Amino acid sequence: MSKRTTLEAAVLRQAREHPQRGQAKAAAELQRLDYTISTSGVRYIWRKHGLETAYKRLKALEKEMAGTGRELSAGQRALLQRGDVTRKLARASGQRAGGTEGFAPDERRRQILAGAAELFVKHGYSNTSIRDIAQRTGLLPGSVYHYFPAKEDLFTEVHREGFRQLIERAEEIARSEADPWQRMELACAAHIEAAVGDNSIQRITGTGLFSIHEEQLQRRLKVDRENYEQIFRRLVGDLGLPRSIDRSLFRLVLLGALNWAHLWYRKGKKTPRDIARGIIRMLRGNWAL
Repeated sequence: MSKRTTLEAAVLRQAREHPQRGQAKAAAELQRLDYTISTSGVRYIWRKHGLETAYKRLKALEKEMAGTGRELSAGQRALLQRGDVTRKLARASGQRAGGTEGFAPDERRRQILAGAAELFVKHGYSNTSIRDIAQRTGLLPGSVYHYFPAKEDLFTEVHREGFRQLIERAEEIARSEADPWQRMELACAAHIEAAVGDNSIQRITGTGLFSIHEEQLQRRLKVDRENYEQIFRRLVGDLGLPRSIDRSLFRLVLLGALNWAHLWYRKGKKTPRDIARGIIRMLRGNWAL
């Protein structure tokens, strides 16, 4: 067996025997055993074999143990469960689970936001507790509080992230479509897609423009709502409406229709684009025909 093969086998043995040990610690232990290798060298070999994260190493070990009577430790099973939840929630929110060593802070925040959004959609803000969110995301309540000191902070961040996504999509539409009525129709379709789709974070914002919460929470949500409404002010401002049409009223009626579409929407009948087209045609009226 060549020296390189022996080194690679030793690196893989570290992954198998100490899956929760990071690259730096693995390299230090190998160096103590008289192997010449750096942290980047360990990373290269682990990545080559699809073992670059603790989650992947534990998955590989779990597969190796199948049918042998051996089992992962309680701590290892808990870590795998958190990883499974993270990936499920990441898929549900249209995001990719992080690939960093262990579970990075940004990934953990995304995990909490996605889980909280699912519960807010299902049970509402008042009927969802931090303990519920912790249980949904496979974490301890203290871990949730580490990232979000209060439920209000968490709801505000879910709201902000959802509007960030909606604003990004609306601005993309505004840049790509020249016709103002087409721009409006596409923006409306995007809003309805968010309100009725599988992305819980977007559903919170797609259905929450006129939701009423306690006064303090209302104040915290106000800026994000107004930033999104400002896009529709510009879209309505670009339309060739007669002078007799009150543009503010036009915008509010339109947003009201979009905000409540989730209550009567039935999947498999009309698409969000069909609904948006119908709403715009009704609001344009006979004067535009």
